[in-house]
Amino acid sequence: MASSQKAGCQWLLKTARKYYEVCVLQQLERALKCKEIWVEGSYAWRNPSEDLPPDWTNEEKRAVYYQRLKQPMSAQSFTEGVRQEMTKALSEFNQISSDNPYVKIYFPGNSEHGLLQVSKLKAQPDPPNITLVKEAIQERYGMLDLLDILAEADRLVGFTRFFTHSGTKEVRSREILRPLILLDIFAEGTNMGIKRIANTNSRHSYEELLYIRKTYFSSEALRNAIGAVVNEILHRRNPVLWGKGNACASDGKRFGAWDQNLMTEWRTRYKGYGVKVYWHVETNAVSIYSQLKNYSASEAAAMIEGLIRHDTEMRVEKNFVDSHGQSEVAFAFCRLLNDFKLIPRLKRIKRERLYLPDKDMVSDFPNLLGILSRPIRWELIEQQYDEMIKATIAMRYGYATAEAILRRYSSFNTAHPTYKALIELGKAEKTIFLCNYLSSLELRQETQDGLNVIENWNGTNDFIFYGRRGRFETNNPQDMEISMLSLHLLQNCLILINTLLLEQTIERQNMLEQLSPEDMRALTPLFHGHVNPYGLFELDLEKASFLEAA
Repeated sequence: MASSQKAGCQWLLKTARKYYEVCVLQQLERALKCKEIWVEGSYAWRNPSEDLPPDWTNEEKRAVYYQRLKQPMSAQSFTEGVRQEMTKALSEFNQISSDNPYVKIYFPGNSEHGLLQVSKLKAQPDPPNITLVKEAIQERYGMLDLLDILAEADRLVGFTRFFTHSGTKEVRSREILRPLILLDIFAEGTNMGIKRIANTNSRHSYEELLYIRKTYFSSEALRNAIGAVVNEILHRRNPVLWGKGNACASDGKRFGAWDQNLMTEWRTRYKGYGVKVYWHVETNAVSIYSQLKNYSASEAAAMIEGLIRHDTEMRVEKNFVDSHGQSEVAFAFCRLLNDFKLIPRLKRIKRERLYLPDKDMVSDFPNLLGILSRPIRWELIEQQYDEMIKATIAMRYGYATAEAILRRYSSFNTAHPTYKALIELGKAEKTIFLCNYLSSLELRQETQDGLNVIENWNGTNDFIFYGRRGRFETNNPQDMEISMLSLHLLQNCLILINTLLLEQTIERQNMLEQLSPEDMRALTPLFHGHVNPYGLFELDLEKASFLEAA
């Protein structure tokens, strides 16, 4: 072989090996993401069999698990229930679709496939009396300091009792610890930092505040404090003003962060590095759970995790999300959990399809032709029903996180039989939702209102978390979580005090009978026009020059 031919073969082999290694690494990445390959000794990337309940083979335990989820042990009974509900929803939507002025099916060009046209929701009337209530609060109470609101909330709830020493010996009394804990919560919740708070406070030194922050603060203590404040709000609220309160909305908000943090990711949309805080906010503006996530984390998994992990007395029956907070797998798990309904606002709703319960039912829904798709493959659901329930139990009772379970059953693992079954169940559940959502103008308006509440919550984050340009300036994920939970606690304390101010003002002014339905709809404790989050700003022009005094 000539030297030129030999050199060409060596170059070809080297190039082929390079591309072969790239392909192997890509396949390895996909397998790791769906846990087809796992890492020994890891927790997040461990063997997926370790995520599942270890006592599932015990028939008695297994029966108890089914009973706790309120699901039948027979796969046929389960699918029959879903099939009947699906048929009923399609029939009702078919009956009213021809007379529905807000939802139409149109066929672009000569296409056989129809598209949904959903009219935009009209703006709600302005509330006539809410401004009067807020003006009465401003007139009676004046401008309130955010730090005083935090202290008043602690007087009502006593949440500082959850902050205990990380060791075994606690020397300071609770009377001495209480102001130190509150100042540290304020420093973390506003992102001002302990040093700046200490510099503006003559009673407590930086060393004292730093010691309390290091030895008394933990995620568990803050979550317990948040739960106590939420429960206090639920107990004190007047149901005549605030209603039942069984629905919440969930969404993520971007916070800036240092680029050396392992959780930080770049997003072109924000043109910078940051992390995501995923909030669960009740429709009366009370946040029941928060999570610190990176941008690439699944919002659908975070949605489920918050709803099954929030440690409050609120019973969530409906959860509103945007398009990123839902998926067909999420619909399936919400059905299996049997605790709450997933209600998303879908961005591409015009291209959604309704699936059939059976293949011979196309003629039963003549008004829906064009948006009907194939029948559901019930046999896949029945074959994998036990595996789906096992994964749901693992998620519900903390054997694994929702993110770990959904990572296993993701689009990176389309060949997995349980994933295929979850997709089929999700399509059935999503069809039921779409029929109800498109049929009910009230449900669409309620979804819009719920998502507006969480947007208002995100806007108030900027008002409170103003220090250091609203960025997490630390590379420690634990410190970032402490700041997030302190913001969560501080904002809920604002909700608690505002709830009491609103109720007292309405009662004192005898305004309850004057409130119109528009007022009741727009009534919210999440406002801050009467709050000073910074400090005191006093101007005395008669005061001698400090330059001359120096």
